[in-house]
Parts: sequence; C-alpha cells; structure tokens
Amino acid sequence: MKLNPGLSTYTASLEDGFGAIPLKRQELLEKIATFIRNKKRFEEPARLTFICTHNSRRSHFGQAWAQVAAYYYGVKGVECYSGGTEATAANPRTIAALQRAGFQVEMAINGVNPQFRLIFAEGEMPVMAFSKVYDAPVNPSEDFVAVMTCTQAEEECPFIPGAALRVALPYDDPKSSDGSPAEAATYDERCRQIATEMFYIFKVVI
Repeated sequence: MKLNPGLSTYTASLEDGFGAIPLKRQELLEKIATFIRNKKRFEEPARLTFICTHNSRRSHFGQAWAQVAAYYYGVKGVECYSGGTEATAANPRTIAALQRAGFQVEMAINGVNPQFRLIFAEGEMPVMAFSKVYDAPVNPSEDFVAVMTCTQAEEECPFIPGAALRVALPYDDPKSSDGSPAEAATYDERCRQIATEMFYIFKVVI
C-alpha cells in the first residue's frame, strides 16, 4: 500500500464502523457492490457517479472515498465521478475536511469554480474535485451507477439518462453547520460516515 501516511492512519479504523451501519442502508450499499462485482467478473469498468444538488459537498466526499476504497481493497477498473443538478463550486470546507483526513490537496485551477487535485497514493491518478452537472462531458453518459447523495437531487431528477443502476443514498448536508463552532466537526463527521460506507461497499466486493 502506498497511501499517503495520513490516509493510512485514517483508513485503518474505518472497518470498525461497519457494525454501526443500519441494515437497510447496508442493503443499499450491497446493491452498488453487486454492480461492481458483476463488472469485475466480465472485466468491464465499474463507473460510479455521485450526485447531489450543487456538487459541492457530499458528492465530492463520495467520489473521493470510493476511489480510495477501490485502491485500498485492490478492486481494479473502478472509475468514480461526481456531479450536480447544477454547477456551483467545490466547497472549501469539504476540501479542508478531506485534507484533514489525509488527502494531499493541490490547486489545479483557481477561479470561481476552482479545480483541486486530491492526491491519495503515490503513482495513482488524483481525484479531480470541481463542480459540474452530472451529465457534463467529463462524466460517463451510460452504464454507470447513479448514487444520489441528497434527497433534493433524488426528487429533482427522477430519471438519470444512461444510468444502469440508481441508488438513493442520502446524507445529511454539513452545510447546516457553516459558520458555526461545530463546522469542522460536522464536516469531519460527514466525511468519516461517507468514507466508512464506501469502504463497506468495496469490502463486500472482495
């Protein structure tokens, strides 16, 4: 394993949280795992697109941690993406939480909608974090899992064109803590929750 040292420490205890995942939620996670396992069996790429309203918080957590989990468990051919029903910007609080967890963060493009490189392991392509709509050209247009990470996106987009599987996997929005003393702790909590569930998926795959 060549994970960043900070990420190695962070991920070492994630499996300890598997038992706290409710059974109904485990069933949803296992649907995603089954899709990945089937793709692996036929040596086809398994593409996951994490979708929330603004592609600024939860969908970035999902994309980043799913890619790390695939690497951690040695599941090849996994491609993780994210998008929103509209584009805004990757929230800096989200990026900061990922950095605290052990990602090395580099600014690729500055501006209103900046692009960040989230580096997680030596020699691996970084996760690119920036806001975009879910059907942007950089995202897959067919044969992917649409993972709906917020209830608003789930309600606003009853149909995701090209998705082979759609799973509603909503998370509480850490935005509610913005500007409060609990801000960092709330983002860290959501970051860890999503990391734990992504690791559960790939543990089930193997």
